[in-house]
Amino acid sequence: MTFAFLVETYATERLKTLSVWSTFRDEDLAFRAAPRTRTPHEHMVHQCMSEDGWMRTMLGIDVGLPALPATETRGAFLARYAEASGRRLQALGAKDDAWFLAPARFFDVERSRAWVIVRRLTHTAHHRAQLTMLLRLLGRPLYSTYGPTADTGGLAANGGRVVYRSPSVEDLLEAEAEGGAWPPLPAPGEKPATERP
Repeated sequence: MTFAFLVETYATERLKTLSVWSTFRDEDLAFRAAPRTRTPHEHMVHQCMSEDGWMRTMLGIDVGLPALPATETRGAFLARYAEASGRRLQALGAKDDAWFLAPARFFDVERSRAWVIVRRLTHTAHHRAQLTMLLRLLGRPLYSTYGPTADTGGLAANGGRVVYRSPSVEDLLEAEAEGGAWPPLPAPGEKPATERP
């Protein structure tokens, strides 16, 4: 299938989102870095509601779950987003090329469903980046999302490595049920973690 890469990308993006969410502590959820910023809790609400809305109204994928968990705790958000996004992943995996090429309403314009999915992926990545900045401000570790971080050894050119919090959504949820797994991080390398120190 031509658009299998979008399904594969969605699979990795849901793991990245859950990994970042899992790095927060329960007491971090109310942290507001500045008056006009979202808290981690508000980001989780937005991700759940926004993705549910886009998938249902623009792409016709209704997973039959409320957008938000009954109790808005970190663990409940992890469980709800894992379940809902898992169902969406299954639905996307069952679609053929014609479905991805068909038009969909994107707010006030019409675009292909493939185009809408790309925009959804980038929307999610945008908010995840905001959350990684909040983790930095809170002094929490940063595992990899797309490549090495300062905590995983710095720049790849200087030997920084990719270290994911968890290899799969299932492993992440199982580890969370047992208190969370924290793979060791190599910490910053000897060289700066930026090209312009």
